[in-house]
Amino acid sequence: MTTRSDTVASYALRPDGPRVTAVSCMRNEGAFLLDWIAHHLVVGVTHFVVMSNDCEDGTDLMLDRLSDLGLVTHIRNDGPYDKNGIQFTGLKLADKTEAVRKADWLISMDVDEFINIHAGDRSISALLDALPEATAIPLTWRIFGNNGVVHFEDRPVPHQFTTAAPTLLTWPWRAAMFKTLYRNDKTYGNFGVHRPRNPRDPRIEQARWFDGEGRELPKIYHTEKIFSPFGRSNFALAQLNHYPLGAMESYLLKVDRGRVNRTSRLGMDYWVDRNFHQEEDLSIRMLDPTVAKQRAAFSTDPILSQHHQTSVAWRRARLETLLREEPYRALMARLHMTPPTQVLSADNAANLFHWAKLTRK
Repeated sequence: MTTRSDTVASYALRPDGPRVTAVSCMRNEGAFLLDWIAHHLVVGVTHFVVMSNDCEDGTDLMLDRLSDLGLVTHIRNDGPYDKNGIQFTGLKLADKTEAVRKADWLISMDVDEFINIHAGDRSISALLDALPEATAIPLTWRIFGNNGVVHFEDRPVPHQFTTAAPTLLTWPWRAAMFKTLYRNDKTYGNFGVHRPRNPRDPRIEQARWFDGEGRELPKIYHTEKIFSPFGRSNFALAQLNHYPLGAMESYLLKVDRGRVNRTSRLGMDYWVDRNFHQEEDLSIRMLDPTVAKQRAAFSTDPILSQHHQTSVAWRRARLETLLREEPYRALMARLHMTPPTQVLSADNAANLFHWAKLTRK
């Protein structure tokens, strides 16, 4: 089997930067994988640990090839799963890998999340230089809506979806959720989905958390919280571009796949909670030239290229199958008819919080 090629790796390595390992769980995401890997190599991720789950589209085979090239540690996580389900079973497996143990910094991400740094040369190294005392940096979601895009296209997600929720958003609370870039210094024992888990004494007493604007966060963030403070910007230094919906056709496939971390089905509630596009944000496109070179380098590898085309073909064939079923045709019609999500005023958001408290009593 061919090992790492100089061409594929040519834009990937940052020899003077920190070792940053990104961990992800994936199922049937092969059509998006190479764009996602290319972007994050340019940003400064140096290795990926990916747990594949019962893939039908060849994602697992693509990950095997990326493993041969030295960029990915691939773990097949096809079950059985412990009581915490697919995702936490996968994260426990990732904890045991050499790529996690030897990393300087760690982050758990999904394939619809893209790190977007605004500091310096837009790299993770530049963000860490701006926050040299940080133990952890929550990268707050900026949610990008559907933009009215109907059809799946084989091109980078950040090129297709360019409008997002406003910088100041008071509802829904999940719009302020984050994924945590954290120092691998034994302050925490294990990965979590949004933040590291199992803080360790006495190191936790010296922890320092800074948000995406460079403000130090209170100590409650050292041990809990999965969302940033409401009513203020969290994006001046860094953000996590989140593309949870994609094209309408892709959303049908997401519904078919189901959630990676639970058994409940997706529906219109998930769509409406996330279909914001009030503000254009093209900041991630500043890296386009270098990301394009890395992505083109992947295309020179015939094995990767074939797996990618297989995944794209599978996606289109699966969509044709779903649209023969009435529930999916009905869902597509509702997606077409549902307007973009409106932003609530602060007063209306406060009323919703009050109502939610009453209904929980």
